[in-house]
Amino acid sequence: MTDIDEDRVRPHADERDDDIYAENGSIRADFLAMVGAAIADRDLLFLRQKVASLHESELGDLLESILPDQRMAMVRLLGDDFDLTALTEVDEAIRLEIVDQMPNAQIAAAIGDLDSDDAVYILEDLDKEDREEILAQLPFTERVRLRRALDYPESSAGRRMQTEFVAVPPFWTVGQTIDYMRDEEDLPESFTQIFVIDPTFKLLGMVDLDRILRTKRQVKIEQVMRETNYPIPADMDQEEAAQLFEQYDLISAAVVDENGRLVGVLTIDDVVDVIQEEAEEDIMRLGGVGDEELSDTIPEISRSRVPWLLVNLLTALLAASVISLFEATIEQIVALAVLMPIVAGMGGNAGSQTMTVTVRALATRNLDIYNAWRVVRREAGVGLVNGVIFGILIGLAAGLWFQDPNIGGIIATAMLINMMAAALAGIMIPLLLDKIGADPAVSSAVFVTTVTDVTGFFSFLGLATWWFAIK
Repeated sequence: MTDIDEDRVRPHADERDDDIYAENGSIRADFLAMVGAAIADRDLLFLRQKVASLHESELGDLLESILPDQRMAMVRLLGDDFDLTALTEVDEAIRLEIVDQMPNAQIAAAIGDLDSDDAVYILEDLDKEDREEILAQLPFTERVRLRRALDYPESSAGRRMQTEFVAVPPFWTVGQTIDYMRDEEDLPESFTQIFVIDPTFKLLGMVDLDRILRTKRQVKIEQVMRETNYPIPADMDQEEAAQLFEQYDLISAAVVDENGRLVGVLTIDDVVDVIQEEAEEDIMRLGGVGDEELSDTIPEISRSRVPWLLVNLLTALLAASVISLFEATIEQIVALAVLMPIVAGMGGNAGSQTMTVTVRALATRNLDIYNAWRVVRREAGVGLVNGVIFGILIGLAAGLWFQDPNIGGIIATAMLINMMAAALAGIMIPLLLDKIGADPAVSSAVFVTTVTDVTGFFSFLGLATWWFAIK
């Protein structure tokens, strides 16, 4: 890095508001312009004062807002002043883009200053060779901790946990514990609980810090400890672990291996990230877009969307084949061609409502075999009520529109049938997919839409063919 003017600051940079966000929540345009100009002019002083000092989440938003060439230039200019924790706040594509161009030695130096959960989050996406080269440059104890966390399955509690924690034997006194926390330098930056372990690191219990502060120094830890609230197996899925936090209002929880030995701690800040990720994942999958991110390229996005669009095309052809069965009827009664999308469309929307509620209930474990049939009966009742309401409305509208009460009665009946089918499909299909081990968030939408389209077209056109045939 040469020709850098470290004595120059961008004009009026010190006078700007410290809040880098506009009212709509995006990075302020004038701040982006100043950052872009600082990068172009290699103004290291500005970048150190105004960018390196940002919170990791703010720096992450800034990385996502600037242009790709500016992004890498800024990281290079900041060098060791770049906070690697910001990479946990950006899209995976941006994170990989940055770390792929950073020297492994620089990554290793930065990794050493991160919490273990953040370090694992960054390391897990790297190529095996780069990861091993980075780990080899770390101190032995830290290297062992990170490797152990990386050995756990992806999206497990073991991958999310912090390996930094405070643990003491049960025979220590409160005074010894307090002195240990005051004197020991290698402790977590923040913690609220102290874990109690035996010589083999098997978890015995825990003590809250407020209990320590209220207890006399000579009292032994085993007298004030309590059983650990819901220790989490390291191989438990992160979504299940998050549900435990939500159910029992936990702030942190011990993570144990298959032998009950303490290996880490899961904290609420990590769980909040998990909840957000899982919710976003469910929403994306319901739309059939998989793990798509805003930073993905056109080919990547197209590749992720094509499979389900192809499935939708095949199901649309199935619905079209149903329509073709009644081609002669449609030719005789043009009103049917005008009205049949209404029946299918209303059924599709009703099915999507039920399906969304069902998929979310399955994801949060609020829907299971014990209450499934009660919910099915409820949704069938909702479908019946809505079918009657909208059947009457569309029947009256169609009858007046085409001056034919027969048309009104046919579409009203078809609407009732399809709304009932939509309600049942919206809950039964996700339940069936979940039962056979498929992800209902990914697969439900296309099947529910197929059911409502086919049922809607068949009931409406079939009723019309039958009714006008007997008249």
